[in-house]
Amino acid sequence: MNLTDRVAVITGGAGGIGSALARRFAAEGAAVVVVADLDADAARAVADGVGPVAHAVRLDVTDEEQVRALVAETEQRYGRIDLFCANAGVTSGGGMEVDDAGWDRAWRVNVLSHVYAARAVLPAMLARGSGYLLHTCSAAGVLTSVGDAPYATTKHAAVGFAEWLSVTYRDQGVRISALCPQGVDTPMLADGLAAGHLGARVVAASGAVLTGDQVADAVVAGLAEERFLILPHPEVAAYARRRAEDPDGWQSGLRKLVRRLRA
Repeated sequence: MNLTDRVAVITGGAGGIGSALARRFAAEGAAVVVVADLDADAARAVADGVGPVAHAVRLDVTDEEQVRALVAETEQRYGRIDLFCANAGVTSGGGMEVDDAGWDRAWRVNVLSHVYAARAVLPAMLARGSGYLLHTCSAAGVLTSVGDAPYATTKHAAVGFAEWLSVTYRDQGVRISALCPQGVDTPMLADGLAAGHLGARVVAASGAVLTGDQVADAVVAGLAEERFLILPHPEVAAYARRRAEDPDGWQSGLRKLVRRLRA
C-alpha cells in the first residue's frame, strides 16, 4: 500500500492515533483523507489542520446505517475508498462489575464497528480486486488488558475478526492489518491515568509510551509491507511469544507487576 493519491477514511479521527494518521497520510500524498468522528467539531478542527485534502464527517460508528452512508457518500464523491481505518475505540476501566450497558458499548465500538465497516466497504473493494482495511485493535488484543475486562475481551475479538477477514479476502486483493500498539500518549490513556485505573497504570509501567506520530510512522511502514500485525512496540511480539509458550509464567509475571503497582 503506497498512500500517494489514495482515498482514506479514518474513524475516531478527531484525536489520538486517528488524528496522527490523518496528518501522516496527507504528508504521504493521499488524495483524500476523511476524518470521521462522533465529535464533529473536533473532526473539523483536525481536517482544517491537515489541509485541503481532508474532509470532516460526523459519525457514530455504532450505527450501521451511518457507516453505510459514509461509505456510499465517499465512494460517490471520490470514486472509491482505498483504505478504511476502523480506529474508534473505548475503554471502561473496570472488570466484571461493569454493567451491561458498559459491556455493550465496548462490544459495539470495539468490535461491531469493525464489522459494520467491513460490510459497507468490502463489496466495492472486492469488485475492484483491491483495497485495504486497517483495524486498530491494541496490544490488549494479542496479550490482555489488566484491570479492564471489557477492553481485553473486545480487543481479542477485534483481532480475531481482522484475522478472519485476512484469511478470507487476501487472495481476492483486499489486505487487512491489525494495529496493536501498547502505551500511546492519547486522551484514552491520560484519562485512565488521571482516574487511577489499574489498566492504564499497567500500560504506563510496561514500556515506552509512544506519541501518536510514532504510531503513524509504524502504520505507514506496516502498510507498505502489508503486514497483518502492525506492532509499534516491537516488544509486544516477544511478549506474545512468551504468552503462547508459557502462559502460566506470563500470567505470573503480570500478577507480580499488579502487586507492585498496588503496593
